[in-house]
Order: sequence, then C-alpha cells, then structure tokens
Amino acid sequence: MPSPFHRLTLLLALGLGACDGQAPDFGRAEPDEALSAGSATVRRSDRDAFAQPAANLTASQRMDFAVGNSFFRKPWVIAPSSTTARDGLGPLFNTNACLNCHIRDGRGHPPEARADNAVSLLLRLSIPETPETASIAARLGVVPEPLYGTQLQDMAVPGVIPEARVRLSYDTHSLRFADGFEVELRRPRLQLDRLGYGPLHPDTRFSLRVAPPMIGLGLLEAIPDTALLANADPDDADGDGISGRPNRVRDHATLNTALGRFGWKAGQPNLGQQNAEAFLNDLGLSSRLRPGNNCTPAQSACLAAADGGTPEVDDHLLARVLFYTRHLGVPTRRAVDDPQVLAGKALFHGAGCARCHTPTFVTAADAAEATLASQKIHPYSDLLLHDMGDGLADNRAEFQASGREWRTPPLWGLGLTRRVSGHTQLLHDGRARNPLEAILWHGGEAQAARDRVLAFDAGQRAALLAFLNSL
Repeated sequence: MPSPFHRLTLLLALGLGACDGQAPDFGRAEPDEALSAGSATVRRSDRDAFAQPAANLTASQRMDFAVGNSFFRKPWVIAPSSTTARDGLGPLFNTNACLNCHIRDGRGHPPEARADNAVSLLLRLSIPETPETASIAARLGVVPEPLYGTQLQDMAVPGVIPEARVRLSYDTHSLRFADGFEVELRRPRLQLDRLGYGPLHPDTRFSLRVAPPMIGLGLLEAIPDTALLANADPDDADGDGISGRPNRVRDHATLNTALGRFGWKAGQPNLGQQNAEAFLNDLGLSSRLRPGNNCTPAQSACLAAADGGTPEVDDHLLARVLFYTRHLGVPTRRAVDDPQVLAGKALFHGAGCARCHTPTFVTAADAAEATLASQKIHPYSDLLLHDMGDGLADNRAEFQASGREWRTPPLWGLGLTRRVSGHTQLLHDGRARNPLEAILWHGGEAQAARDRVLAFDAGQRAALLAFLNSL
C-alpha cells in the first residue's frame, strides 16, 4: 500500500490536473516502465552506461557498432598525412574527435573560467534575414555572419588563425519557494576576444549550445511523424497554455522540407544529416552530404589550406558512424517502484511537466533498422518546439523556430548524468547546475508548471527529484 505521504502527494498531483481526461494510476509502476528503450534497453548504470550498444543487436551488428565507435572516438589529424582514413581536420574546427564534446557519449559542459578552448560548448552565429537573404535562410535555416559563418571555431591548423576565444561569466539571481527555500540561478554572459577576422556584424545573433547526450537517438529518429504531430497544438486549441509545434527544416539529401527532430531547436531532420553537419562544423570535415569547407570568403588562409580528399568522410565511414549513433543504448531506469519515486512521478504529471516531456511513444514498424522498429520507448520528450520565455531566449531564429523556442529535450538518462559526464550542468547552454535549477528556468509555455513546482515543500521537491533521477 502507498505510504500516507505518497497518498497525499498523489491527491495533490491529481488536484493540479492530469495530462489527459482520465487520471493515470501513479500508485505503481507500469509493467515495462523500467525499459526506457524497449528491447534495446541497456542494463548498465555505471560511468560507461551511455557508451553501450543497444541490447538487441546481434553479434555481427555489434561489430558494426564497434567500427563506428572507433571513428567516433579516435582523433582526426591534419592533412596531408599517412593516416589517409582520418586526415583532413580543419582548417578551422572546435575539436579533433567527436568524443571530446560527447564525453563518454554523454553531455557536454561550458568551459571553465580560464579555458582557452570551449571544446564541448559551441557558439552558433547568424544575422537577421532580409528579402535578399531569404533563399540562404531557407537552405541553411539561418543567415550566416559574413566573416565567421554559422558557428564560431576557436581552433585551427597551423598557418590559419582561429576565429576567436569564447569565455563565460555569470550573473545570478534567486527564486524563492513558497516555504522560503531559495535557489540561486545563473545566466551566462558571453565574452569574445581574439577575433581573428575583424569585427562581427553589429546585428549578430549568438546562441550557446552544449553537446547533448547520444543515447537513444536512433529510436527518436524512428518515432513516426504522425505520432509527433499528434501532440502539436500550435494555436493552443485546447486552451491549456501549451502550443508545441514542429520545426520544418531542409533535408539536404532529398532537397525537400522535413520534420526537424535533432539539435536544440530541432534544426536537423535525421541522424545522417546531423552527423554530417557535426563533421563539417565541429571538425572541418567534408562529406558527400555536406561538401566543401567551413571557411568564409574573408578567410583566405583557410580556403588555401590542404584538405584530406573529396570528400574527407566517405560514404562508408559516414554509414558506420550513423549505425553507431543510431544504436547507443538507453540505460534501464532505477527504483521505479520506490514510493518516493512514484510520488515524484505523480507530482511531475500533476504540475503539467508531461504535457511537453511526453513519456511514451512506439517507434515505427518500418524503422530504418529492424532493431529500432516497434519499440515502446519512454524518452520524456515530444521533440516539438515550445516558447520557453524571455529567460531562456537566445533571440536567434532557426528555420521556423523563433528566438524564444526550444525543442523539448529527452529526459531519459538524466539521473546518470553525473556518473557518466562528471557534472549535472543542464539546459542548452549548461547554465543550470542541477535539475531543480533547470526546472526554475522554465518560462513561457512552461511558466504555469514552474509556478506549481515553486509551491512544493521540501518533501515534494525531494520526491520530484527522486523521480527525475530515476530516469
């Protein structure tokens, strides 16, 4: 039987309103609730929990996974080199290996105060769209800053000047819960120096982005479009204050418009393109899907530098990395039957969090890989855009996403972040130092849910955090 505290919390949560017309039973865990990724769920919870192959891979597929893993982890080198399979790094880049950003396939973090390179935090750039640049925005989602492009690279090969150095400082303020408990929140203040190619455009828009975890990406790709669109309510027709909407983006392979799924603003339609974009912008490596280089016309030394061939990442290598990124397993949940976790689950739903952090989907029967097909998964995301208010706004549009909108990040694996990545810095720019701070930054469509959480007492806060840490 639930404890008196659990029964009280359950009544409170249901009083705040369930997500659908029929109140779910929060008094017990669902039979498959611990299996976040269905039969692909990984039964590991140690520091390497995010680096495991999906549990339903065959022995042959595990070999393919290992090959992709090697290209993801090992450094690329400057061309020309005897290591022709891994040369072509740069000329401008942010890191020399994917793993440097996605540490143990987990979450990146902002740079330390005196760091020379940001590494696992990127700075996206753009300028406002005009009628003359509308075709560029339709293709890239943004209009590049004229001298520095769409992403600032703070590293370069010898003979090429890095674009700038990125440093952060923080402003702080506090929020108080109804019981008097205070939480300090920090907002990053961007500092750019050592600009290598002249002053930035006066209307430059900046967006700080930390590298997200890699787990479960193939399963997110396999959710049917119809299932995601069923949760969209762009005009808030039901009057609940939540108006999630899809981003519509450019698919470079088909040259068509597609539903965005990946990236902090859902700016990429599929994992193949997401990977190709990361190779080009983060490591300076070309592929058939994203040919050329990341140099701007003002960067003559960059344009003249040697490359590693055309393309530098061939189709075979890109396919191996795609298989790897599709099949990083999601760890099993912990303590799903614990009374405090169940109480926190009730509060999570009751506060309205699940209206955006959708718990469950079933992947398509015709998914790109049979291992990803027809899986009941629990990502806790709708992959839609939501207006998160002025506090989180970067004021930088991307395709149809406004400067106040962000894609709902999946919560699966959240409780293992410290164990895997060595920190709990959350949100798109890592400003939140723990899940409670991340909740308190929610505004816009999530303002009402945030305010309900601010009414929680110490026991309810502990229960909510216990639930989030079980994911």
